Amino acid sequence: MLATLTDWLWTYVLIAALLIVGLRFTLASRFVQLRLFGAMFSQLRSSRLTGTDRGISGFQALVVSVAGRVGGGNIAGVAVAITLGGPGALFWMWLIALLGMATSIFECALAQLFKRRHAGEVFRGGPAFYMRHGLGWRVMPVVYSVLLLLTLGLGFNAVQAYAVTHSVESAFGVPAWQTGVALTVVMGLVIFGGIRRIAVFSEIVVPLMVLGYFLLAITVLALNIEQVPQAFMLILKSAFGLEEVVGGGIAAAVMQGARRGLFSNEAGIGTAPNVAAVADISHPVSQGLIQGLSVFIDTIVLCTCTAMIILMSPIYQPGAEGIEGIALTQRALAAHIGPIGEPLVSIALVLFAVSTIAYNCYLGENSIAYFDIAPRTTIWVFRIVVLILIAWASLQDLATVFSFSDLTMGLLAVVNLTALWALFPVALALLRDFEAGQRQSTDPVFDPARMPEADLDPESWGPVERARTE
Repeated sequence: MLATLTDWLWTYVLIAALLIVGLRFTLASRFVQLRLFGAMFSQLRSSRLTGTDRGISGFQALVVSVAGRVGGGNIAGVAVAITLGGPGALFWMWLIALLGMATSIFECALAQLFKRRHAGEVFRGGPAFYMRHGLGWRVMPVVYSVLLLLTLGLGFNAVQAYAVTHSVESAFGVPAWQTGVALTVVMGLVIFGGIRRIAVFSEIVVPLMVLGYFLLAITVLALNIEQVPQAFMLILKSAFGLEEVVGGGIAAAVMQGARRGLFSNEAGIGTAPNVAAVADISHPVSQGLIQGLSVFIDTIVLCTCTAMIILMSPIYQPGAEGIEGIALTQRALAAHIGPIGEPLVSIALVLFAVSTIAYNCYLGENSIAYFDIAPRTTIWVFRIVVLILIAWASLQDLATVFSFSDLTMGLLAVVNLTALWALFPVALALLRDFEAGQRQSTDPVFDPARMPEADLDPESWGPVERARTE
């Protein structure tokens, strides 16, 4: 029943909603994700590498969000999309990512605008905060925070732990319980350090895992350079039904590409804004642009890497049933570089999953912080519960947990997209303010006096902030 309800939600509601919101922001902003693509890199270069006593840096916020977005969807999800929707599914994943970049820019900028800072603590923010302070809603922020805690803070952490322990057991023969113990210890060291330690951990792990996986794909491309044009043509032809390789043709390609793309980059679901709000940065849109890169890295770069590894291997047989999921990616890579390919994919999955667990833990903590009920004590209890879940999940079959988390994640997106639609005028005003500042400086500074009607936190966007950044 859970699977049926989840499938209906993602197939008939969410894909349409995410596309409509993405198109609205894209067209109204005159394709901000393309016009200011270069500015994404310039804002990243101008951001500090380390944080301040007020929050983490823009770069750290990027690597933490990449840690969350990049995961099993980049390895197993792409394989499933190709198996069920054909190579053309990748084209629709690209399109979803392009629209998702615009959505992500605005939702992360809004999270920055309405962030809050308590005395002596780092910033907190995200969809619950811009619903409360941007729209004056009281019930929806609570609903969103509860869904975030259940979905990312608890459910998906259990699923990630299960995937890691069983992948290691399959590739290296290490019993799942032993990997579960090791994973519990490592994650305890990371998450008990809070967002700052998660940021430092992500700074080290994320660039290594992204570059490592990218270099692996480049190696495969170099070994099969003559097949690259054919692979891209197969993607394009299949995307428009000109070369149907699965039942359902273009409809299957669109559906699988859209669904897997949304699962992979999470744009519009509201997860990344929770991290984007923590950055200590001079203008909200600056962090929004930096976060747009996260979607680009996740889908345009890493998902394409996986697709090319699969499509150029003899293991992939268009339209044939057989190997699918992570096994297809593992076998395909082994066909290119030898038996070492399978354990390399498992190592990549472990790194992706570990960084995602750290990210999910912060999202759970942020949802707790919104209620502001003995936050320190409650967050410590939450961290202990997460570690217990990691140990427990290593020995379980989590099909029900996964189905439940998929459903709550879909509901999470519905709530967030509703708020983004309502905050559309504020988001565009914020972009215009940034572009006006760009004409005077490469690093615009936000002045809250220009948005007097907004319920902003003076500790976040007051005179102290302006003086510090100027």
